[in-house]
Amino acid sequence: MLHLTAGRVGGLLSRRGVAAFSASSVKMASHGHGDVTEQADMSVPMYWDRLDTPLPDRPYQDTLSDADKSLKQKEKGPWNNLSKEEKLALYRMMFKESFAEMKKPTGEWKTVVGGIFFFIGFTGLVVLWQRYFVYPPHPRTFDDEWQAKQVQRMLDMRVNPVEGFSAKWDYEKGQWK
Repeated sequence: MLHLTAGRVGGLLSRRGVAAFSASSVKMASHGHGDVTEQADMSVPMYWDRLDTPLPDRPYQDTLSDADKSLKQKEKGPWNNLSKEEKLALYRMMFKESFAEMKKPTGEWKTVVGGIFFFIGFTGLVVLWQRYFVYPPHPRTFDDEWQAKQVQRMLDMRVNPVEGFSAKWDYEKGQWK
């Protein structure tokens, strides 16, 4: 039985209570590195580039510098006054990647094919190892000499002479028909 004294129970509850009400409970420690990482709040709109949702919940850059703020003010005017670089800078404030950049091949297929070939090769090595060290040697009935003797025995016994094995052997000439 597990016996806890009142002091141990009180200490356990007080430590849990302090951890529950402290601000550090929002943070998580990384695995063994001692660093503290901020936990993402999934209730706020997130930004990600996806082909199926072309307009993300929020712009790519939330915090704007003074130059970006002045460019945003210039955006409210006629767009004919904006240069190509300014239009591109405005686009990059809203989006991280364009559709062409999102559709660009990543080369991940090379990793997948390499992994497939690795596991096929590893499986081949396992099968080869099993063939030499696990399975018993082939029985003597698989030898060519044994099979030739078996065929001769079946011909001597005239097995299935009408339509079968012996029907295809010419006994007078001693060869197959």
